[in-house]
Amino acid sequence: MIQFMMHASNGVLMLCAIMLMTSCSEGASKDTKGNQLLEVPVFSLSPQTIEVPRTYVCDLQAVQFVEVRAKVEGYVEKIFVDEGQEGSKGEPLFQLSSREYMEMVNSARARLMQARAEAQAAQLDVDRLRILVEKEIYAESELQLAQSRKDMALSGIQEAESLLNNAEIGLSYTTIRAPFDGLVDRIPYKTGSLVKGGDLLTNIMDIHVVFAYYKITENEYLSLRNRDSEATTDSIKGVLREEELTLILSNGDIYPFKGKLETMEADFEKGTGSIALRVRFPNPEGLIKHGASGKIQMTNSLENVFLIPQKSTFEIQDYTYAFILGADNRVKVRSFQPIMRHGLFYLDSSFQSGDRIILEGLQLLRDGDAVLPQSVSQEEVYKDMTSS
Repeated sequence: MIQFMMHASNGVLMLCAIMLMTSCSEGASKDTKGNQLLEVPVFSLSPQTIEVPRTYVCDLQAVQFVEVRAKVEGYVEKIFVDEGQEGSKGEPLFQLSSREYMEMVNSARARLMQARAEAQAAQLDVDRLRILVEKEIYAESELQLAQSRKDMALSGIQEAESLLNNAEIGLSYTTIRAPFDGLVDRIPYKTGSLVKGGDLLTNIMDIHVVFAYYKITENEYLSLRNRDSEATTDSIKGVLREEELTLILSNGDIYPFKGKLETMEADFEKGTGSIALRVRFPNPEGLIKHGASGKIQMTNSLENVFLIPQKSTFEIQDYTYAFILGADNRVKVRSFQPIMRHGLFYLDSSFQSGDRIILEGLQLLRDGDAVLPQSVSQEEVYKDMTSS
């Protein structure tokens, strides 16, 4: 019985101690009006330097792309290559009917032979008359007239040679050759088709290297210049050449080869205020085709910005708000305009270092509420956000 009473008295003492501790903690978590304070996680802001990837839509083009067109009219007699086949420089691609042009060459060659014969006869006449004039058998005027006939015959040779050259050029146009090593595109005209001068026979392209063309805004262009107070156009290209630019293919895959900026346009595009840049990418496997699309990824460095978790904000009519905690542990509503999104964060530069942001429980808070802050380190915030 005595042992039972001792156990009971010990239980009463423990219960009184628990009630005392609870009353003390409740007193510490109440405001001046006796209302229970809400415990909220908060973290302090500190400026960061963030490397932000930016993507730009680009057009991909072959380093060389040429339309192969017929220069003369004729029927397609032979096609020496197939669509998608590799062609070598100087290799014949198409053969057009050439009989008409061959006859023109033969006619021009015969005319040249005739002109040369006439010139030779005129030279003999001049030599003969020179002797007769020296013997005073003929007058000097006869020699001068023969010399004029000789000059006319010589000009006839030049004319005949010109006609022959033109005929041979026309004949050469009936054989269409590859201007450089490259892939043959679609062939719309088949054997037996009649083509006219200017008709497109195919395209040939060299894709061992490809160009990516993309545009940046004037503000981005000026940001590149501001990296160096003495920046020039060449130094801007130098800055970007230090960065290996990444190409993202249309299916989202990362292209395995990096690109280098080569040049930019001389002026801004009217209406859009953008300027185009050109990046060279190696294409040894021929994966990228002419006319493909993709995205160029660049990295922009933003200094002295704050990372604001998106779950710590709310929006009302296109305005973004966050709850900050004052020195008196009272909630204040703070509006801001994010620079951009970065993963699960907003980037902003309008806050101050040391500002305390309420991380969660926003739906339970109102402007001016007193709360019981529970400090959370930035490392914990960033870790939770990046792992979620």
